[in-house]
Amino acid sequence: MNFEKARFNMIEQQIRPWDVLDTSVLDLLAVVKREDFVPAALRDKAFTDVELPLGQGRHALPPRVEARWMQELQVKRHEKVLEIGTGTGYMAALLGYKVQQVFTIERDAALAAQARESLRRAGVLNVTVVEGDGTKGLPNEGPFDVILLSGSAHEVPQVLLDQLKVGGRLGAIVGDEPAMVASITYRTGEREFKRENLFETVVERLPGFEARSTFSF
Repeated sequence: MNFEKARFNMIEQQIRPWDVLDTSVLDLLAVVKREDFVPAALRDKAFTDVELPLGQGRHALPPRVEARWMQELQVKRHEKVLEIGTGTGYMAALLGYKVQQVFTIERDAALAAQARESLRRAGVLNVTVVEGDGTKGLPNEGPFDVILLSGSAHEVPQVLLDQLKVGGRLGAIVGDEPAMVASITYRTGEREFKRENLFETVVERLPGFEARSTFSF
Protein backbone atom coordinates (compact mmCIF):
# COMPACT_ATOMS: atom_id res chain seq x y z
CA MET A 1 0.00 0.00 0.00
CA ASN A 2 1.18 3.51 -0.81
CA PHE A 3 0.81 5.13 2.61
CA GLU A 4 1.83 8.59 1.42
CA LYS A 5 -0.86 8.60 -1.26
CA ALA A 6 -3.42 7.33 1.26
CA ARG A 7 -2.36 10.04 3.72
CA PHE A 8 -2.69 12.72 1.03
CA ASN A 9 -6.15 11.45 0.09
CA MET A 10 -7.19 11.41 3.77
CA ILE A 11 -6.19 15.04 4.17
CA GLU A 12 -7.73 16.25 0.92
CA GLN A 13 -10.90 14.12 0.84
CA GLN A 14 -11.77 13.76 4.54
CA ILE A 15 -10.05 16.45 6.56
CA ARG A 16 -10.38 19.58 4.40
CA PRO A 17 -14.08 18.98 3.59
CA TRP A 18 -14.71 18.88 7.34
CA ASP A 19 -13.65 22.53 7.59
CA VAL A 20 -10.11 21.81 8.79
CA LEU A 21 -8.20 24.50 6.90
CA ASP A 22 -5.47 25.40 9.41
CA THR A 23 -2.27 24.76 7.45
CA SER A 24 -0.29 23.97 10.60
CA VAL A 25 -2.73 21.16 11.40
CA LEU A 26 -2.73 19.84 7.84
CA ASP A 27 1.07 19.89 7.79
CA LEU A 28 1.16 18.02 11.10
CA LEU A 29 -1.11 15.29 9.76
CA ALA A 30 1.40 14.75 6.97
CA VAL A 31 4.25 14.36 9.48
CA VAL A 32 2.80 12.13 12.22
CA LYS A 33 2.35 8.67 10.71
CA ARG A 34 -1.10 7.47 11.68
CA GLU A 35 -0.41 3.98 10.34
CA ASP A 36 2.31 3.53 12.97
CA PHE A 37 -0.22 3.93 15.79
CA VAL A 38 -2.99 1.56 14.75
CA PRO A 39 -2.91 -2.24 15.31
CA ALA A 40 -0.65 -3.93 12.76
CA ALA A 41 -3.55 -5.79 11.17
CA LEU A 42 -5.29 -2.48 10.46
CA ARG A 43 -2.41 -0.50 8.97
CA ASP A 44 -4.02 -0.60 5.52
CA LYS A 45 -7.19 0.90 7.03
CA ALA A 46 -5.44 3.63 9.03
CA PHE A 47 -6.73 6.41 6.77
CA THR A 48 -10.35 5.33 6.43
CA ASP A 49 -13.13 7.57 7.74
CA VAL A 50 -14.25 5.17 10.49
CA GLU A 51 -13.65 4.39 14.14
CA LEU A 52 -11.06 1.60 13.92
CA PRO A 53 -11.57 -1.27 16.40
CA LEU A 54 -8.83 -1.56 19.04
CA GLY A 55 -10.18 -4.57 20.94
CA GLN A 56 -12.10 -4.80 24.22
CA GLY A 57 -14.91 -2.85 22.59
CA ARG A 58 -12.75 0.24 22.12
CA HIS A 59 -12.31 2.24 18.91
CA ALA A 60 -10.02 4.99 17.65
CA LEU A 61 -11.55 8.33 16.71
CA PRO A 62 -11.97 8.96 12.97
CA PRO A 63 -9.15 11.07 11.48
CA ARG A 64 -11.47 13.99 10.69
CA VAL A 65 -12.51 14.29 14.35
CA GLU A 66 -8.89 14.22 15.56
CA ALA A 67 -7.95 16.88 13.03
CA ARG A 68 -10.92 19.05 13.91
CA TRP A 69 -9.97 18.95 17.60
CA MET A 70 -6.43 20.01 16.77
CA GLN A 71 -7.80 23.00 14.88
CA GLU A 72 -10.48 24.04 17.36
CA LEU A 73 -8.41 23.71 20.55
CA GLN A 74 -5.66 25.97 19.15
CA VAL A 75 -3.02 24.47 21.45
CA LYS A 76 0.18 26.43 21.97
CA ARG A 77 3.81 25.52 22.55
CA HIS A 78 3.92 26.55 26.23
CA GLU A 79 0.80 24.62 27.26
CA LYS A 80 0.25 21.51 29.39
CA VAL A 81 -2.48 19.18 28.12
CA LEU A 82 -4.45 16.30 29.64
CA GLU A 83 -6.07 13.78 27.30
CA ILE A 84 -8.67 11.31 28.55
CA GLY A 85 -8.73 8.07 26.54
CA THR A 86 -5.31 7.40 25.01
CA GLY A 87 -6.43 4.66 22.63
CA THR A 88 -3.69 4.24 20.04
CA GLY A 89 -1.68 7.24 21.25
CA TYR A 90 -2.03 9.03 17.91
CA MET A 91 -3.99 11.99 19.27
CA ALA A 92 -1.47 12.33 22.10
CA ALA A 93 1.32 12.35 19.50
CA LEU A 94 -0.38 15.13 17.52
CA LEU A 95 -0.73 17.16 20.71
CA GLY A 96 2.85 16.38 21.72
CA TYR A 97 4.18 17.96 18.55
CA LYS A 98 2.40 21.23 19.36
CA VAL A 99 2.61 21.70 23.16
CA GLN A 100 5.12 21.54 25.99
CA GLN A 101 3.76 18.50 27.84
CA VAL A 102 0.96 15.95 27.46
CA PHE A 103 -0.46 13.57 30.05
CA THR A 104 -2.85 10.98 28.64
CA ILE A 105 -4.95 8.54 30.69
CA GLU A 106 -5.96 5.10 29.46
CA ARG A 107 -8.05 2.65 31.49
CA ASP A 108 -7.11 -0.41 29.44
CA ALA A 109 -3.65 -1.69 30.41
CA ALA A 110 -2.94 -3.32 27.05
CA LEU A 111 -3.84 -0.17 25.11
CA ALA A 112 -1.75 1.94 27.47
CA ALA A 113 1.28 -0.29 26.91
CA GLN A 114 0.83 -0.28 23.13
CA ALA A 115 0.47 3.50 23.08
CA ARG A 116 3.66 3.96 25.12
CA GLU A 117 5.56 1.79 22.65
CA SER A 118 4.12 3.57 19.60
CA LEU A 119 5.00 6.96 21.06
CA ARG A 120 8.51 5.76 21.90
CA ARG A 121 9.06 4.47 18.36
CA ALA A 122 7.77 7.75 16.94
CA GLY A 123 10.22 9.71 19.10
CA VAL A 124 7.48 11.63 20.91
CA LEU A 125 9.17 12.21 24.26
CA ASN A 126 6.92 14.79 25.93
CA VAL A 127 3.89 12.50 26.33
CA THR A 128 3.30 10.53 29.53
CA VAL A 129 0.81 7.65 29.35
CA VAL A 130 -0.93 6.96 32.66
CA GLU A 131 -2.98 3.82 33.25
CA GLY A 132 -6.01 4.79 35.31
CA ASP A 133 -9.53 6.17 35.60
CA GLY A 134 -9.96 9.14 33.31
CA THR A 135 -13.11 10.34 35.05
CA LYS A 136 -10.92 11.57 37.91
CA GLY A 137 -8.33 13.33 35.77
CA LEU A 138 -4.86 13.90 37.20
CA PRO A 139 -5.25 16.48 39.96
CA ASN A 140 -1.65 16.02 41.12
CA GLU A 141 -0.36 17.08 37.68
CA GLY A 142 -2.79 19.95 37.11
CA PRO A 143 -3.93 22.52 36.55
CA PHE A 144 -3.98 22.11 32.78
CA ASP A 145 -4.25 24.61 29.96
CA VAL A 146 -6.23 22.13 27.87
CA ILE A 147 -8.17 18.94 28.61
CA LEU A 148 -9.49 16.76 25.79
CA LEU A 149 -11.85 13.79 25.99
CA SER A 150 -10.93 11.50 23.08
CA GLY A 151 -14.35 9.90 22.96
CA SER A 152 -17.82 10.91 24.06
CA ALA A 153 -19.35 11.51 27.48
CA HIS A 154 -22.93 11.72 28.70
CA GLU A 155 -21.77 14.77 30.62
CA VAL A 156 -18.41 16.17 31.75
CA PRO A 157 -17.46 15.56 35.38
CA GLN A 158 -17.00 18.75 37.36
CA VAL A 159 -13.76 17.28 38.73
CA LEU A 160 -12.25 17.60 35.24
CA LEU A 161 -13.43 21.16 34.76
CA ASP A 162 -11.91 22.01 38.13
CA GLN A 163 -8.49 20.86 36.85
CA LEU A 164 -8.45 23.57 34.19
CA LYS A 165 -6.43 26.71 34.71
CA VAL A 166 -8.44 29.92 34.65
CA GLY A 167 -8.33 30.75 30.96
CA GLY A 168 -8.05 27.06 30.07
CA ARG A 169 -10.41 25.02 27.91
CA LEU A 170 -11.88 21.53 27.78
CA GLY A 171 -12.94 19.80 24.58
CA ALA A 172 -15.55 17.04 24.72
CA ILE A 173 -18.21 15.36 22.62
CA VAL A 174 -21.24 15.36 24.88
CA GLY A 175 -24.65 13.72 24.68
CA ASP A 176 -26.28 10.46 23.66
CA GLU A 177 -26.87 8.84 20.29
CA PRO A 178 -28.04 10.00 17.84
CA ALA A 179 -27.40 13.58 18.96
CA MET A 180 -23.90 14.34 20.27
CA VAL A 181 -22.29 17.77 20.16
CA ALA A 182 -18.60 18.62 20.24
CA SER A 183 -18.01 21.62 22.45
CA ILE A 184 -15.29 23.59 24.18
CA THR A 185 -15.84 24.74 27.76
CA TYR A 186 -13.71 27.71 28.80
CA ARG A 187 -12.86 28.41 32.42
CA THR A 188 -13.42 32.14 32.61
CA GLY A 189 -13.06 32.52 36.39
CA GLU A 190 -12.54 30.59 39.60
CA ARG A 191 -16.11 29.27 39.45
CA GLU A 192 -17.22 30.48 36.03
CA PHE A 193 -17.36 28.38 32.86
CA LYS A 194 -18.59 29.17 29.36
CA ARG A 195 -19.48 26.52 26.80
CA GLU A 196 -19.27 26.91 23.02
CA ASN A 197 -20.84 24.28 20.75
CA LEU A 198 -18.84 23.48 17.62
CA PHE A 199 -20.18 20.60 15.54
CA GLU A 200 -22.35 17.49 15.68
CA THR A 201 -20.93 13.98 15.45
CA VAL A 202 -21.30 10.56 17.07
CA VAL A 203 -18.33 8.68 18.52
CA GLU A 204 -17.82 5.84 20.97
CA ARG A 205 -18.52 6.46 24.65
CA LEU A 206 -15.43 6.62 26.86
CA PRO A 207 -15.44 3.97 29.62
CA GLY A 208 -16.73 5.48 32.85
CA PHE A 209 -18.41 8.43 31.14
CA GLU A 210 -21.88 6.92 30.95
CA ALA A 211 -24.87 8.70 32.53
CA ARG A 212 -24.36 9.27 36.24
CA SER A 213 -26.49 11.43 38.48
CA THR A 214 -23.38 12.77 40.24
CA PHE A 215 -22.06 14.43 37.05
CA SER A 216 -22.73 18.07 36.46
CA PHE A 217 -21.84 20.45 33.65
